[in-house]
Amino acid sequence: MDSLESHRKPDPSRVSEAASSVGGRGVGGAGPLDTQDSSASSQPSESTDRMPAAADHRPGVLARACWGKVGVYGDGSCPELRTHFHCRNCPVYSSAGAQLLDRPLPRDYRREWAEHFAQRKPVAAKLNTSVLLFRMGAEWLALPTLAIQEVAERRRIHSLPHRRQQGVILGVANIHGELVICASLGHFLGLEGMPSAGDLRVSCNRLLVAHWDGVRFLFPVHEIHGTHRFDLQDLKAPPFPSTKSHPSYTQGVFYWRQQPVGFLDADLLFPALNRSLL
Repeated sequence: MDSLESHRKPDPSRVSEAASSVGGRGVGGAGPLDTQDSSASSQPSESTDRMPAAADHRPGVLARACWGKVGVYGDGSCPELRTHFHCRNCPVYSSAGAQLLDRPLPRDYRREWAEHFAQRKPVAAKLNTSVLLFRMGAEWLALPTLAIQEVAERRRIHSLPHRRQQGVILGVANIHGELVICASLGHFLGLEGMPSAGDLRVSCNRLLVAHWDGVRFLFPVHEIHGTHRFDLQDLKAPPFPSTKSHPSYTQGVFYWRQQPVGFLDADLLFPALNRSLL
């Protein structure tokens, strides 16, 4: 029983020690303790000199910034940390934030923002054409994205009889159970440095499955970059030799990564490839 009573009753020495550590402040630091006379309350304590009152909205509140000196962002010596644990929970910190938001606007604040929003916005370039970029030999070419159905991996191309000397029609390949005619764009356009038809069947790792106006072809290519957008008005006359043999199949040239890309005319290319089957 004596041990239970000792836990229930506070130690008078600890109470007096806690009161002295607060420095004469009452609960929450709002007033003097009952054990002190009224003259002690008129003397400012060390904590009140270093921290402004919660209701103080004077400009000096932000200037003194007790949270950066004696708070958690300072040396941590503020006695209010025993109650609030962090400066975010202290009414002084909240009062300073309210003062910051409610402060008068600077003299040139409205004028500067009015000039900012009054500036003319830059007009974005109209990239109205989407194409798929691919490389045949040393030349980069492009077809409309709408003409590309699929990019397939390399597979066996079965040659057709009586066409071993032509070079444009390489044969047929199986695409999802359907035999599709495989043609060499490089040989059809007369690109320089193209390998033979036999080497082309095994040297290209990708096949473009293209479809346009009811005509479907497979095109072996050496490299595929992906889709790209550009403005159709940026097309220029083709300067490279790839269009000398068949200039009518190229609408023009645009520049990608500082190199020319030939934009093929699908409306002319696919019917011409279809006629080459005859």
